[in-house]
Amino acid sequence: MINENIRGEEFRVIDDQGKQVGVLKRDEALKHAKDLGIDLVLVAPGITPPVVKAIDVHKYHYQEEKRNQEGKKGMKKSQTKDIKLSLFISEHDLERLKNKTSEFLHEGHQVRVKLPLFGRELGKRDMAFDLLKAFIASIEEVQVSSEPRFQGKVLIAVLVRKR
Repeated sequence: MINENIRGEEFRVIDDQGKQVGVLKRDEALKHAKDLGIDLVLVAPGITPPVVKAIDVHKYHYQEEKRNQEGKKGMKKSQTKDIKLSLFISEHDLERLKNKTSEFLHEGHQVRVKLPLFGRELGKRDMAFDLLKAFIASIEEVQVSSEPRFQGKVLIAVLVRKR
C-alpha cells in the first residue's frame, strides 16, 4: 500500500536511509514524504503502530528487479536430454552414447535414456533390461532418478548426476 491508500492514525516512519524518523500522525507522515519528494510504503502492517518507509517506489521496484536478476544469474536451467539406444547397438555406438550421456550429466542436465523395441524385439524384454542396466552401470557418477520401466514399447530410465 502506498501513500493515501495506507489506513491508520499514526505510523512509525523510517526514512530512505533506514533511519527511524519517529512515530508520526498520518498527515504528518504524508507531508514528510511529500516534502522529500518520495512515497510512503507500508512495510509492516501487523504491528502497532504500523511501520511505513519513505522511499522512491519506482527506484525501489527497479532495485528489487535488479536484485532478482542478479539472483537468477548464477542459476542454470536444467534440461532433460534424450539418449536413444537400440537393442542391437554396436560397441562403438554404445561407447559414443556413453560419452555423450556423461557430458550431459557433467553439464548438470537430466538424461532420459530410451530403448524402443520393435516387432520381434518385443519378445526380448529381458535382453533390453540387461542392456540398459549395463549402460547405466558403465557411466561414472550417475544416480538413477527413475528406474528402468516400460512405457508402451519403450524402455525408459532417467539419470541424474551424483551429488
